[in-house]
Amino acid sequence: MSSDACLFCRITAGDIPSYRVAESENMVAFLDIAPVRPGHVLIVPKVHHAYFDDLSPELAAEVIQLGQRVAKVLKAIYGVGRVAFMFTGNDFAHAHAHLIPMVSSDDVTSRRYIAEEVVTYRQPPRLPAAEQEETAALIRTELAKDQASA
Repeated sequence: MSSDACLFCRITAGDIPSYRVAESENMVAFLDIAPVRPGHVLIVPKVHHAYFDDLSPELAAEVIQLGQRVAKVLKAIYGVGRVAFMFTGNDFAHAHAHLIPMVSSDDVTSRRYIAEEVVTYRQPPRLPAAEQEETAALIRTELAKDQASA
């Protein structure tokens, strides 16, 4: 049950362009247009489910499996020891996972760790299209190498 009003339904259908890094019958992985860090990838099921707990166990497992593959590639590309994987659902009511190369321990954090009373936030800047395409191509190439060796 996709929705014309849902941004992620429109992206997975190909109506809105994205910097895709992987695709399967059930999902699409693409770069976030306002990344927390370079290489910030979203994994989005093609079928509309508002929240991650609405996913079937099989579809949730597929998201995690793709997340593991992409995380290994992001670690290699960005030279980081870990990649954050999370379902947040803050911005869009369409289940999706974020993968963020962890360059700093506070790249993804809880308000409980922040000492200041008032914290201000801004939207991360959008990256230029050429930089996004270069990053997406690098991730796709490394994923293909990983798949070929598996």
